[in-house]
Amino acid sequence: MFELTKDHEEFRGVVRDFAEREIAPHIEQWDRDHHFPSHLVPQMGELGLFGLVVPEEFGGAGLDEGGFTYLCLAIEELGRVDQSVGITLSAGVGLGINPILTYGTDEQKQRFLPDLVAGRTLAGFGLTEPEAGSDAGATKTRATLADGQWTINGAKAFITNSGTDRTSVVTVTARTGEHADGKPEISAIMIPSGTTGFTVEPPYRKLGWHSSDTHGLTFESCVVPEENLLGERGAGFKQFLKTLDDGRIAISALSVGLAQACLEAASDYAKTRQAFGRPIGVNQGVSFQVSDLAVMVEAARLLTYKAAWLKDEHDAGRRSVAEVKQAAAIAKLYSTEAAVTATRIATQIFGGNGFMEEYPVARFYRDAKILEIGEGTSEVQRMVIARGLGLPA
Repeated sequence: MFELTKDHEEFRGVVRDFAEREIAPHIEQWDRDHHFPSHLVPQMGELGLFGLVVPEEFGGAGLDEGGFTYLCLAIEELGRVDQSVGITLSAGVGLGINPILTYGTDEQKQRFLPDLVAGRTLAGFGLTEPEAGSDAGATKTRATLADGQWTINGAKAFITNSGTDRTSVVTVTARTGEHADGKPEISAIMIPSGTTGFTVEPPYRKLGWHSSDTHGLTFESCVVPEENLLGERGAGFKQFLKTLDDGRIAISALSVGLAQACLEAASDYAKTRQAFGRPIGVNQGVSFQVSDLAVMVEAARLLTYKAAWLKDEHDAGRRSVAEVKQAAAIAKLYSTEAAVTATRIATQIFGGNGFMEEYPVARFYRDAKILEIGEGTSEVQRMVIARGLGLPA
């Protein structure tokens, strides 16, 4: 089975030190101002965080095995301090770098990956649309091929890292025709930032993740070369379902970081907050809730790193896609719902202070809900799990 090694824990310490030094002192202000800390991206690149799953030839770590587990550790530790920075890394690698690395041509990889790995640029992933969320196959964005060029028309919604001053490219899914059975042919096409007809809409007014970059995108007669097709024509939907399996494990790690932060905050507060002349942690109504938090964190972490280990084992040819898919869905479902529960418990323990923005648990509470929605809702995870068990879901 799996276990985190001494090297893993030393790496965790490096990322934790970075997060507490470079992020923690500023995040309250960034969150209040809805500020995307672009300067952190190259710093994370220098730390090697964007290249943990990337070969050396493109500037990555070139790890023989285990790169995905290291990535999850980095996401967890960033997410423990701030979810917005954690999702910037998670999406930057899982949705930006990974599709290019997995399905790109040598030319596409050489063109985009070195800058993405170094943190000089970011890439986005355009799957969700205003009327196509969980039903991603209902995409209405269309791309037509003529005279060696794709012309794209349509819109995407809720796209992370798509409108920063560092965004270099967004990969989108689009209908490029129909299969013989009448089902839409969906392909993936890379659209560089600044392409004529590619408009980044104003940032969303979000409940949480105030320091992450999220935009709607529109494409009006947006033209790119034929060679901007990513992977095989008609394989776009299949490619991105595979990408989402990896992303679900990464979101699990992000959720573990949030739950861990809630556990630490609630434990500290229960020891120091005085009521009726004694710490509130003396009361079982508080201490039992903190104990439940500890159980949730431990279970979520174990499920997450089992899934990450299976992903690394699959990449080494020792585990099946089906095993990874099932483990990813289980980890994502449990960890995200645990994180939401953890923020509710922590806020309750803080009482009235938990409702005040100067206490981090208020931000944790706002940041948590999206975890049960992004990368596949809890309902979708239950459907995937049921199908993995052979049920006719």
